[in-house]
Amino acid sequence: MSTAKVWPRGWSPARIPRRLKLAALLVALSAAALAAGCSTATRQPPGSPPSETASAPNDGMNGMGGMAGMPLASGNGLADTANGYTLTLRTPPATNNPASATFTITHDGTTVTAFDPEQTKLMHFYLIRSDLSGFQHVHPGMSADGTWSAPITPVNPGAYRVYVQFVPHADAAGGALILSTAVTVPGVNESALAPLPAPNPSTTIDGYTVALEGALAAGREAPLRITITKNGQPVTNLQPYLDTYAHVTAIRQGDLAFAHLHPDGAVSGDHGGPTLTVHAQLPERGNYRMFIQFQTDGALHTAAITVPTR
Repeated sequence: MSTAKVWPRGWSPARIPRRLKLAALLVALSAAALAAGCSTATRQPPGSPPSETASAPNDGMNGMGGMAGMPLASGNGLADTANGYTLTLRTPPATNNPASATFTITHDGTTVTAFDPEQTKLMHFYLIRSDLSGFQHVHPGMSADGTWSAPITPVNPGAYRVYVQFVPHADAAGGALILSTAVTVPGVNESALAPLPAPNPSTTIDGYTVALEGALAAGREAPLRITITKNGQPVTNLQPYLDTYAHVTAIRQGDLAFAHLHPDGAVSGDHGGPTLTVHAQLPERGNYRMFIQFQTDGALHTAAITVPTR
């Protein structure tokens, strides 16, 4: 950094009193420090909480805790563009069968074709209806021209949001990004909304009971315990799914803000469970629908529970 002093036109050091010279120097140094700070700021996608720093550049899908060392996605998932990357939905979800959705990821107008695996997959595709029903999480395939095709099941008419989660190879150090876009699937009763199920500490899916324990408060990290049982007995044969024993997606009622959670600890064979702990920090108050995915005997199960955040 240059130390030369540049004085305003028509001024000279000899004409400025000592105290004024000192004040001018302090102002100049402050401006230089501010400029240096701006040049090294961590890139933040739209919606990122101001508390996120370079020490955790990819924490969150909203400051969510997860497995040690595993990068999580940034932002709240409500923007279709972040860090120069843009999601463009080519073929939207549909009510007919098959109902694949196609899309591309571009960076400054150029289609991106190089991605790094995140949780063992190059791309994660999520779909949710505005009433938080019809959750789907699939893993698309990409053609040579960079067009992705997501093999989804047919959906009911209504307003939806599509999310994609990925790590661009060119910016892999920044961690995973989440982009999303809203889409309407036309049809009869497309505006009819199902009521959100009331908060409940547990639910049952495919014979498995999934129970949650923990009080969540906006902006404050808190442990959320997940316990899985079957016929009253603890389940200890959870299999790795996407390199973890449970994949948790939290979507907020109303704006459909997206959060991605993982249990603590590494996987060790096909004997996870019965209790898993997630350290969650949800940024906003409201009701979240938690979609908890876990695998046993080669079958994937998805439990859904409404969790209030105060």
